[in-house]
Amino acid sequence: MQSLKIKEWSPDDRPREKMLQYGAKSLSNAELLAIIIGSGSKNETAVDVAKQLLVSSNNNICELGKKSINDFVKIKGIGSAKAVSIAAALELGHRCRNDNSTVATIKTSFDIFNIFQPVFSDLMHEEFWIMLLNNACRVISKYRISQGGISSTATDIKLIAKHAIDNLASSVVAVHNHPSQNVEPSEEDKKLTVAVKSALNLFRINLIDHLIISDSNYFSFADNGLL
Repeated sequence: MQSLKIKEWSPDDRPREKMLQYGAKSLSNAELLAIIIGSGSKNETAVDVAKQLLVSSNNNICELGKKSINDFVKIKGIGSAKAVSIAAALELGHRCRNDNSTVATIKTSFDIFNIFQPVFSDLMHEEFWIMLLNNACRVISKYRISQGGISSTATDIKLIAKHAIDNLASSVVAVHNHPSQNVEPSEEDKKLTVAVKSALNLFRINLIDHLIISDSNYFSFADNGLL
């Protein structure tokens, strides 16, 4: 049975009209995706296609953000152009969550987690970042030092020191993710932390913490007495 076209729906049920009248927050995830998709297939509306896309991600937007353009085009009704539009919208959302344009003051490990959790939330690979702080523990900037595979990434200590010196940082926070969601530090993580701390100490720059982050949890070296 062929679905009714969206233009045949009541105006209150059409995603675009609904958004114009009631705002974006009134729309479901499927309706928001339908606006990005634009049109459906011969027998399905854009909302139907959007629902299939969500089902492929267990109805989880964060999981959807981890998928690639190649994953999107596997859904009936989504070609390369629509797939690119979906990927672009998801990337904008990711950048918005990752925009720390407001200068933050770091007081606890949870402050660090709040800044970096959005950075790592959609990643299926490991990345190593640093955050540079002034002598009042206000954020100067943050840098991605390396990215790697599912279980490891190579980290250049010289590059960490260079960024800290170039920015006249008083202290540094190291942060990396574990895509496995297990935040317990490995022996390599512990050795790297010691090496980074020793290198920065040569320039009287403090390594005040190293966080290992998952989607919803973290391990702090400082909180656990490992610094």
